[in-house]
Amino acid sequence: MNSSAAAFMHRLGLQVPIICGAMYPCSNPELIAAVSQAGGIGIVQPLSLVYVYGYEFRAGLQKIRSLTSKPIGMNVIVEKGSKVYEQRMREWVQIALEEGIRFFITALGNPAWVVEMVRAEGGFVFHNTTEKKWAEKALASGVEGFVCVNDRAGGHAGACSAKKLYEDLSPFGLPLVCAGGVGGPKEFVQALDLGYAAVQMGTRFIASVECKAHSSYKQAIINADESQIVLTKRVTGVPLSVIRTPYVDKVGTEAGALVQLLLRLPRTRHAMRMLINLQSVWKLKRSALQGLSSKDYWQAGKSVSEIDKVESVPEIIKAFQAAIGHP
Repeated sequence: MNSSAAAFMHRLGLQVPIICGAMYPCSNPELIAAVSQAGGIGIVQPLSLVYVYGYEFRAGLQKIRSLTSKPIGMNVIVEKGSKVYEQRMREWVQIALEEGIRFFITALGNPAWVVEMVRAEGGFVFHNTTEKKWAEKALASGVEGFVCVNDRAGGHAGACSAKKLYEDLSPFGLPLVCAGGVGGPKEFVQALDLGYAAVQMGTRFIASVECKAHSSYKQAIINADESQIVLTKRVTGVPLSVIRTPYVDKVGTEAGALVQLLLRLPRTRHAMRMLINLQSVWKLKRSALQGLSSKDYWQAGKSVSEIDKVESVPEIIKAFQAAIGHP
């Protein structure tokens, strides 16, 4: 295990450098708590906690706290949207700080206001990035690390390999997290050998006992191989990694011409993204939690090739710990 991983674990109080990535709609409280309790760190996805699992935000955090006293983190989507959304997200960050969360992962926008709030309470912020130019912008805002989303990730994947991202971002001298393509101990060790401080996994934890995703979704992950992971723009307007299903084949993977135009124009881009995201919230929630239907979008990354059964979170974490010889 490299020194960066050891430092990351020490700072967060972890036993293994593994992050359970924030997932809409799969980040249920039991999953988040189980990953932290087993020695990694679970990340709260606010929209899942409130709008999928029905918790008032503070009560949801307290539910997780009732299941583990170990560190948890929070995901903050900072993309420009409605004023109501932005205010609500600020309120949620404040509540998270009040409830003791000190590790935040931002995405899709300028994280400056999150950094300002979190640093004032002694916390720190990592930022999701898919390439160097976005990392440079976030660096100016004071983030202290990057979650490097590569071309093997589930959900909104990047275009660069894990190796390329590490080479491009390591000169910044900040801890880097490998996000994408890690479904088993072998890939975990490979990421740490590259120099990454930790890995972030989503797909592997969807296929866990503690995740509330429907059994048909978990089985689809087990049955798939990486050749069946495709990118579609029809859900959120930007490439989303999903398992290829008959429905995906039927409707295609490209957004309509008008939608693509409105997403490119500065005056309409944010409004269009917000409208598409509102629609995708319902689609992804139904697909993940209500079982097999004719209109499924199952988010997953190319790590599906390394996942062959549903296991409990402690079993998953134990196998990864053993791979690095860490008790």
